[in-house]
Amino acid sequence: MTSVIPSEAAGFTLRPATPGDVPAILECIRRLAEYERLAHECVATEAQLRETLFGATPAAEVVLAFAGDEPAGFALWFQSYSTFLAKPGLYLEDLFVYPSFRGRGLGRQLLRHLARVAVERDYGRVEWSVLDWNVDAIGFYRSIGAELLDDWRRCRLVGDAIPALASA
Repeated sequence: MTSVIPSEAAGFTLRPATPGDVPAILECIRRLAEYERLAHECVATEAQLRETLFGATPAAEVVLAFAGDEPAGFALWFQSYSTFLAKPGLYLEDLFVYPSFRGRGLGRQLLRHLARVAVERDYGRVEWSVLDWNVDAIGFYRSIGAELLDDWRRCRLVGDAIPALASA
């Protein structure tokens, strides 16, 4: 998918990211990390993104949003899998809209794009996480029909915990 995606929110266009967009992708990631109060955890580099997003085995896909020529936001996702549905799904890792473009329909446009990807690829689910303190995002997600799964908790191994378990 390399073409511009038709705009549905006033003044915005979406298009699949290319290797030349790596600096813009990294800036979105850094701004998201700041917003989520997790900048200290953001160690991604352009070289890592170039390899993991556009290398021999891409791990995720990115769509960028623009207001004219100015980056306005992005969504980064990857394929997941549901054993219960016996179907792949789409896991939205990150969605970010620059503050100056919020409230103009761009977040909804990005999520609508992902829903269309899921329909085109016959995915059974579109899932993502939201921080419990982000009440604006929670309200927005509920407004588009998302169900918040309060009875599920994410688990994560990171850093030294991974090799420690691998060698146990």
